[in-house]
Amino acid sequence: MIKRNTQQRRHAIISLLNEQGEVSVEDLSQRFATSEVTIRKDLAELERSGVLLRRYGGAISLPSEILAEEVPAKVSQRKLAIAQAAIQHIRDHNRIIIDSGSTTGAMIPLLAAKRGLVVMTNSLTVAQALRELENEPTLLMTGGTWDPHSEAFQGQVAEQVLRSYDFDQLFIGADGVDPARGTITFNELVGLSRVMAEVAREVIVLVDSEKFGRRIPNLELPWSAIDTLITDDGIGEELKVQIEQHGVRVIRVPVTG
Repeated sequence: MIKRNTQQRRHAIISLLNEQGEVSVEDLSQRFATSEVTIRKDLAELERSGVLLRRYGGAISLPSEILAEEVPAKVSQRKLAIAQAAIQHIRDHNRIIIDSGSTTGAMIPLLAAKRGLVVMTNSLTVAQALRELENEPTLLMTGGTWDPHSEAFQGQVAEQVLRSYDFDQLFIGADGVDPARGTITFNELVGLSRVMAEVAREVIVLVDSEKFGRRIPNLELPWSAIDTLITDDGIGEELKVQIEQHGVRVIRVPVTG
């Protein structure tokens, strides 16, 4: 039996899978002297990373037709770079809100290095990803009315739940950015986003540069409600300065490749 840390174990699982084509939870648990719950979390995270497919009792290698599909690496690289920058703002034992969205969702695997977090979310996808972390944070859900557009809970019940707490930080995305007004959205349901901002001491918006310049009518968060905007280096210095004039700190993350 071999004890390894999380990353070593996951790399070893990938090597075994490449050799054998399939692995079982029971065998991996015995091999690495860890619980089957931990192994299932490993397999869930590796599936999220696109290196295997889970099946009952274990996992198999990705079929060749899936491997042949092209992944939009440039977009995912932006999101990952922005998520990595956002993680630097989180301290152990922070109480945070993570809104629904693909860029905020990219933060979740990176939270494994943090300890004692309390995380509130209105997203089932975010909640499920948090449950798969080996060092599982304390998870809070807003509840409320399911909104298929945002794939998250919205409404008065969710707002009331949020107002029962206070948080260190809110991490939230956006459908677009209006340099004159703030973040903008296709969704007309913006009440929950504004309550999230009200109950957090620091509001951090994560948005890639492709979202700038969109013409969307609905204002989600005005600049006065936002502390920091993290984006990639696809936006120019002039636009950065224009946003900073509203009192918002702008962080441009370099994206290589």
